Amino acid sequence: MSDKPIKLAINGAAGRMGQRLIALSREDKAFQLVCAIEAAGHPLIGTNLQGVPCTDRLARDADVVIDFSGPEGTSSVLATAMNAKVAMVIGTTGLGRSTQAMIDEAARQAPVVQAANFSVGVNVLLKLVAEAAKRLGEGYDIEIVEAHHRFKKDAPSGTALALARSICQATGKDPAAVLRHGRSGECPRVPGEIGMHAVRVGDTVGEHGVYFGSLGETVTLAHSAHTRDTFALGALRAAKWVVGKKPGKYDMSDVLFEE
Repeated sequence: MSDKPIKLAINGAAGRMGQRLIALSREDKAFQLVCAIEAAGHPLIGTNLQGVPCTDRLARDADVVIDFSGPEGTSSVLATAMNAKVAMVIGTTGLGRSTQAMIDEAARQAPVVQAANFSVGVNVLLKLVAEAAKRLGEGYDIEIVEAHHRFKKDAPSGTALALARSICQATGKDPAAVLRHGRSGECPRVPGEIGMHAVRVGDTVGEHGVYFGSLGETVTLAHSAHTRDTFALGALRAAKWVVGKKPGKYDMSDVLFEE
């Protein structure tokens, strides 16, 4: 790679994650922040966000765009990024099938890192829960509990779903068949199911716990994020990694374990 700074664009720049990405990228000499993007009509369009002009368009000279916006924001930036062959780091969750199809298509033209969670610790946890599920076996019930701030729109979290998928891949299960989202009334536990529970409270940054329980013991694997900087720094690490890669779909396992 060139010694020149990476030209970085941030989509969803006015959001909580966007603000931290701006601040942290400006502290990192590896980056030159060229674009802070928000949806057309956003009240901050035309103003400065921490000294960076806020616009509704992706700068075509960007090397990579980090997207923590929303399903509509992700969709709006994909076409431009794909046509310009700009690398993407996508952390937006709660995406529909049509947006996911657009991401898969974009990955044929440019390198894309997509992850439900950019925390280094969470991505290690994804591997740990898979190994635990294989080793403990069918005699252990599995429950996943996640907690986030009151403003989070999607439930369960993308990370909780990623944990379930990791367990299912390791044990040969179909998530659609075994996931039970919450319980009420008479609903005895079905052998082999994976319980999924979402909590929305206050300003909780992000907590995920996976419980493996038999009639004699419980094994708990958990992660707590104390600050959004955990995710922002992971996304910036992914942005450095993905620039110059071949077109394709990557995740944080590629970033962390193949660099």
